[in-house]
Amino acid sequence: MGEIFMQLGILLLVAFIVSYIIQLFRQPIIIGYIVAGMIISPFILKIGVSQEFIGIFSELGIAFLLFIVGLHLNPKVIREVGKTSLIVGIAQMALTFGVAFLVSYFLLAYSLITSIYLGIAFSFSSTIIIMKLLSDKRQLDSLFGKLSIGILIIQDLVAAIVLMVISSSSGEGATLFGFFLKTLIGVGLVLFLFFFNSIFLKRVTRSIARSQELLFLFSICWCFIIGALFNYLGLSMEIGALVAGVVLSTSPYSTEISAKIRPLRDFFLILFFVILGLNAQISQVESVISNVILLSIVALIFKPIILMVLMALMGYTKRTNFLVGITLAQISEFSLIVLGMGVALGHVSPEVFSTVTLSGILTIAMSTYMIIYSQKLYQNFRRSLGFLQRKSVKIAEKKLSKEYFAILFGYNRIGFSILQALKRLGKKYLVVDFNPEIIADLKRFRVPCVYGDMSDSDFLDELPLDKVKLIISTVPDFDSNLLLMENVRLVNKDAIIILRAHTIEDAMNLYKKGADYVLTPHFLGGEYLAKLVAQAKTDRKVYKKERASHIKMLEERSSRGQEHPEVEKD
Repeated sequence: MGEIFMQLGILLLVAFIVSYIIQLFRQPIIIGYIVAGMIISPFILKIGVSQEFIGIFSELGIAFLLFIVGLHLNPKVIREVGKTSLIVGIAQMALTFGVAFLVSYFLLAYSLITSIYLGIAFSFSSTIIIMKLLSDKRQLDSLFGKLSIGILIIQDLVAAIVLMVISSSSGEGATLFGFFLKTLIGVGLVLFLFFFNSIFLKRVTRSIARSQELLFLFSICWCFIIGALFNYLGLSMEIGALVAGVVLSTSPYSTEISAKIRPLRDFFLILFFVILGLNAQISQVESVISNVILLSIVALIFKPIILMVLMALMGYTKRTNFLVGITLAQISEFSLIVLGMGVALGHVSPEVFSTVTLSGILTIAMSTYMIIYSQKLYQNFRRSLGFLQRKSVKIAEKKLSKEYFAILFGYNRIGFSILQALKRLGKKYLVVDFNPEIIADLKRFRVPCVYGDMSDSDFLDELPLDKVKLIISTVPDFDSNLLLMENVRLVNKDAIIILRAHTIEDAMNLYKKGADYVLTPHFLGGEYLAKLVAQAKTDRKVYKKERASHIKMLEERSSRGQEHPEVEKD
């Protein structure tokens, strides 16, 4: 026991030091975990970390990681990600698989099975990395952020199926009959668990949820029991944990469960990535570096191009297409899990696993910088990205009136209310949005609109900004708002400019640059309620009137398909 504590202490100490240094260079902390594992690998320091220790914590780390992923894979989510994410996600995986397979099989001379594994691995992008970076940049609610997350959800669903298929091919499943038998058992067990959940488990969780401690204990117990059941039936314990999470995802308490087990998840996640670094066999870098670079090119260049072209075919602007492409330009934690299972089953060699691990480090590091500086990259390359935008978009941009009283950039939850105010003014107005689905809805309701991107100065040149009296932007991106304001002020110094900001710092900077008013939605709700309370005090009639007005507004928004953004608890 003392030896395990010593080894665990060394792992965590080195992980902390390396991760701290990595964070100074604005890299994802996950890279620090992997690099820490490579540093203390027995191939370098010869400290003799127990293989049994590595195996146990690696399996636990994967199980908890997949359990958490399962909690966010509610089967109903497929209806919510939208047609674009579904089509683009599936097409991107198929095309990226083809490119990675061809490179592996013909250029790198890997075997057929190994090439298939590599094709699968490079088809996925990292949910953990992208969610963290988009959250830090406050772009989860942007159009390209929503589309990226939708594609990631589709990838995660496919990855779950792939892991189930791989686990079914182990042991007796190596024969065709055994494979189908295990698959049949797995499908039957999943269906039974969903049936069990609908008639019994939901009632149990409703009772348990009264105690947060019991809910935490139950979720861990459920994960272990289902994992053990899958293992007993000859299936993968890790897949059992994933299925356990998916079943619980249909529970109304899935968010609370995810939040409660987050600390435990984070601990085993650290160990999982550190152990990945341990298994990377850094001593083989010289022999695999050329393969690492070539495969990384697939993720960093070919995958983004595939995504950009697919997005262009769906009718989005070149900026949205570009941002989605570079956001997904890395390999996933699922990629490493898939290759790890392949090594355990003897399908691929440890050398190939090391190659993919090193490719993961390289692609995650490079894509992090690409995401952080995405706006600057777009501004540098936007003139050469014309092929990423359909001609119909450019034609639409030029069919504009010579004069408008107001132009609204961004029709979203905030834009909805602003549009109602513009209608009441009885003046000529125009709505600009770069989501083709929103433009289609607006045209259906006969709202004057145009499909365009306010961050594209070429598009702004097509707008009659010199005649407009009122400019309103509900787009939260600081750089886009700054570009809009600069373009307006060049030709029209009298226009009233109202912009939106996510942070106090951005709001103050926009004011300094000349904005007439900056909308900060997170604070306005509290101000409105404060004024209502000060005015109404305890007069129930006033609240009743406000209630009726609010319900009417919510019903109208709901009829347009609008939803309030979910509050993230983890």
